[in-house]
Amino acid sequence: MTGNVSAMTTTVADLTADLERVYPPHWAESWDAVGLVCGRGDREVTKVSLAVDCVPATVAEAAEIGAQLLLVHHPLLLRGVSTVAPDTYKGEIVHTLIESGIALYVAHTNADVANPGVSDALAHRLGLTDLRPLVPVEDTDRGIGRVGRLPAPETLEQFTARAAAALPPTAWGVRAAGDPRRLVQTVAVSGGAGDSYLGHATAAGADVYLTADLRHHPVSEHLEAAGPALVDAAHWATEWPWLEAEAARIRAAFDVATVVSDRNTDPWTLHRSST
Repeated sequence: MTGNVSAMTTTVADLTADLERVYPPHWAESWDAVGLVCGRGDREVTKVSLAVDCVPATVAEAAEIGAQLLLVHHPLLLRGVSTVAPDTYKGEIVHTLIESGIALYVAHTNADVANPGVSDALAHRLGLTDLRPLVPVEDTDRGIGRVGRLPAPETLEQFTARAAAALPPTAWGVRAAGDPRRLVQTVAVSGGAGDSYLGHATAAGADVYLTADLRHHPVSEHLEAAGPALVDAAHWATEWPWLEAEAARIRAAFDVATVVSDRNTDPWTLHRSST
């Protein structure tokens, strides 16, 4: 956590304007729900908390450290609700945020396609260079996912170990599909659920594609079609690195302290290998 004393005052509106400049809401998918969820624009902000998910634990954490703004990746109100009464799950969260004086801001798919964005942070964690979009947005340097190169070829087994060491630990861990001895150097990544981009990883000439939430049948068919090897990590773990990168960007732009939550909000809590 860093921050310097200054006469300058940073407000919720200041941070909102900055976030919407870097991650314009119109970049988000049509089904997404991004932007300011609650919080008055004229409220002063001296500390920002960053988390992947807006859940009771991360809201309580933000209140405990005295944050005035909680920046999250996953939307709290992605699906419509007819009430935010405090006896409902999401309503209780909204009430706690407001009563604690914490603004909530969401940057989701608009942060996924940004450059730099969610997948850039993931790629850097893995040591990839020469990055380019996996699924480019026409006539821009933006796009979903990234394709890059490792410093030298390594086996799929070694790359899987690299990913496990680079990403925050989860019960889900990291698993791979393909020949463990296969050499890989060109790597495609996409933070979050990415099985809809399997074909793009093949077209990009990737040797291996790392993402989250891979399913049995798409993986099986992809491998049968001689596609790249696959590495499947926890959804939360593939998106968490962006928080550190975004916290550093905010500190460089504003005289505020930032705290990245390392609270594991991945829903899976146990894992045992079969014998």
